[in-house]
Amino acid sequence: MTLQSGDIPARPKDVERFIDQFLSAACDSSRRHILECLTEGDTGFPERSVGAIADHLGLAVSTTSEHLKELLQLRLLVARKEGKKTYYRLGNYELVKTFHHMLDTLEDHYRRGILPPASDGAV
Repeated sequence: MTLQSGDIPARPKDVERFIDQFLSAACDSSRRHILECLTEGDTGFPERSVGAIADHLGLAVSTTSEHLKELLQLRLLVARKEGKKTYYRLGNYELVKTFHHMLDTLEDHYRRGILPPASDGAV
């Protein structure tokens, strides 16, 4: 089956740009772990300070702040200032939840041998 140029659904360029930015941000392991950190907890979605997130992930506060800035720009997070501290929580629950479902599915497929093992070399 040969695809014609009209067979691929076209999205508006601004949507394509957002998808690319989201995937670029979310596919960085530190930013992905930040999103996971902000979905943990028994009481829903926790709000955490930069320092608490950095400690949880074992990253420097400055590095964590840069990652948080990128996630804020995509509106995946919401920030709240309290005195000198800034607290972060998820801002787009549906998108992050869907992304986490995809991660869980990828992990499940990998564990079941459906996906090939990770390689050290570039594909």
